[in-house]
Amino acid sequence: MDSALIEQVRQQYSKAAREAIQKEFSQLTVLGACCGEGDDDSCCSTAGVDHVHIQKPSGAASFGSALYPAPQLAVLPTISVAVSSGCGNPVGLADLCPGEVVLDLGCGGGIDAFLAAQLVGSDGKVFGLEMTEQMLALAKSSQRAAGFANVEFLFGYMESIPLPAGCIDVVISNRSVNLSCEKDSVFAEIVRALKPGGRLAAADVVASDELSGPERTQRAAAVDCVAGVLSFSQYRDGLGAAGLEGVEVRPTHEVAPDLFAASIAARRPQT
Repeated sequence: MDSALIEQVRQQYSKAAREAIQKEFSQLTVLGACCGEGDDDSCCSTAGVDHVHIQKPSGAASFGSALYPAPQLAVLPTISVAVSSGCGNPVGLADLCPGEVVLDLGCGGGIDAFLAAQLVGSDGKVFGLEMTEQMLALAKSSQRAAGFANVEFLFGYMESIPLPAGCIDVVISNRSVNLSCEKDSVFAEIVRALKPGGRLAAADVVASDELSGPERTQRAAAVDCVAGVLSFSQYRDGLGAAGLEGVEVRPTHEVAPDLFAASIAARRPQT
């Protein structure tokens, strides 16, 4: 793996987590609910801050929580909602059933993991995988505050998923695979983790087939896809080569000229 690129991505999302936490606590301080009163600073963690509403900046409709129905967000920890930077709603694509086991790659603050947890229920399980320590801490704190007992957040990398083979019913991901410089390794790990017949439901940024490699790289960097993006045909071919079938990569909205958010679906064969 490209350690320099990994560190760049880690710094990017660490900053997002810190800024969300700082904004949340500034709201709490104004309300007299945290910090600055007495000598006890134990409240200065992310625990218990899910009741404060954080406004997303205007003009962010291509990414983030604006892409989810408001009723879904109303029951989630608001700090996880605030730090969301995905390009779609993969849980809405996944057709999850009670009792299923779900893996959220690059789970961030946990918004998709929490949505999935409500659908799979107490008999199901959701794993959230994240490589950024600050974002992972934020997700775990939100989980404790909101009481999602069927969610487990793990530190690790998409290119080497720290779970046994064949243990996952559904892999979800939201604008995360594009952050890997070893996308074929990610696709192979998805196949390894899925049970036979298991499925992939993801959202990601994908480029028009007409763009050249340098054009894809330049435009991807402009929307913080620092490892570059695949074209539609490359994404389909990559998933197919990894062993998935029924691959669909469909644009949902344009995020930059000839760069699209896309819904991605595929399935591991039964045999």
